[in-house]
Amino acid sequence: MKGLEIEVKVAVPNFRQFRRKLREAGFRVKHRRVFERNTIFETEPPSLRPSGCLVRVREAGSRFTITYKGPATVGKHKSREEVEFSVSDAEAAYTFLVRLGYHPHFVYEKYRTEYSDAASEGVITLDETPLGIYAELEGSEKWIDSCAKILGIADKEYITASYGALYLTWCEREGIDPGHMKFR
Repeated sequence: MKGLEIEVKVAVPNFRQFRRKLREAGFRVKHRRVFERNTIFETEPPSLRPSGCLVRVREAGSRFTITYKGPATVGKHKSREEVEFSVSDAEAAYTFLVRLGYHPHFVYEKYRTEYSDAASEGVITLDETPLGIYAELEGSEKWIDSCAKILGIADKEYITASYGALYLTWCEREGIDPGHMKFR
């Protein structure tokens, strides 16, 4: 599927309270909590990162997807081209990308629960990461802002950084050499 991804993240300091706000706002679980392993691929020397692009293989339970993300336009929201498709075999996808000259570069893990409302104009995910809990609001800018308002999220709380960038900032703050963003 090809499209334009528009999203923001927000830090979720109180998981239970945020889930309660989602329910009260009419959101219901669309996809139950699942462990995800995301592997970012890159060439050597890097050809994607310098231009703000990425190729990812996501393993989410028994679902596997390959994603290309184009350069991001960042303002209040982050938007970028996204081309994503399902594959039936993650190991074959890894081998395919390696044969094309891409190699695993960065792995990040999370537990993700996906929510939607009756209108299904967008999606909110709750991501439990090794860095903390984040919600991602993905849809049109108008939908994101409307949902944020209903959930009591101020614009100044919007995060447009990727999980990779959040991880690097966290490592710097903690004085840790970066590796992969994985649960221990």
